[in-house]
Amino acid sequence: MNTLIIDNKSLPVMCGCDGMAANEDFFHADRTVDFNVLIYVAEGVIYVTEEDTDYEIRPGEMLFLKAGVRHYGKRPIPKGTRWYFVHFYLSADETLERFIPDSGRLTQYMPTEYSAELPKYLKIPEDGEILSRLSALVDCFHSDDKMKGWNINSVLHRLLTEIAMPQIGESHNETLADRVAEYIAENFSRPFCAAELERRFFLSYKRLAAVFRRDKGVSMGQYQTAVRMDHACKLLRSTLLSVGEIGEMTGYGDRLYFSRRFKKYMGKSPLEYRRETITL
Repeated sequence: MNTLIIDNKSLPVMCGCDGMAANEDFFHADRTVDFNVLIYVAEGVIYVTEEDTDYEIRPGEMLFLKAGVRHYGKRPIPKGTRWYFVHFYLSADETLERFIPDSGRLTQYMPTEYSAELPKYLKIPEDGEILSRLSALVDCFHSDDKMKGWNINSVLHRLLTEIAMPQIGESHNETLADRVAEYIAENFSRPFCAAELERRFFLSYKRLAAVFRRDKGVSMGQYQTAVRMDHACKLLRSTLLSVGEIGEMTGYGDRLYFSRRFKKYMGKSPLEYRRETITL
């Protein structure tokens, strides 16, 4: 079955990850590599054979390929297929007795070293914690953070732990919608760009929009407007900046357009809001 094992004695070692899209039909490379491979398909299908076992990975599905084992393609992967991959090394001893620690308090009689088996093949929800962590891992790998080389193996270990022991992942509730909301909030002054969201979260805008509305109760555009208006209110209350300057800082280059949007949202003009809040 070519099982992969993770443990808490050592971190996995990342050697590459990214999101990819096929511009034309192609066959998976015929190779035997010294690193393990995680594949998650967002759209389309990936056909890959590991030794004598054929796998067909469809949207929302994940597969692990084991280091040192031949894998190759028998059928063409179609144009338009989009997927994540992660290449990594594991140093876990597969002969180590595996157990999942009790969720209660550790005692002096309970071993603190343990390992867990990664599922070979699994279906994961598009808006779940695992996909959020996979996306965050790719973001970390491509970031300009000077500390990413120090931190990325820990991020990978957390992802693999979520996959191997889902009962641990249940205690976390960050979803895809949460990550999209965080991204919108961090970039609220920039023009809304569906293509940029697709590239960042590796899902179609239609799917992202549906998940976001389902979980947040509003559209992404409405959420961005709410963040912008909240920031504008703070600036009106706490600064002497002009209405035009505040409009530009919150993503509205035209002063009159900003004033109209603000009044529609707040029920009063920016100047009326400023006078009332300063008076209070």
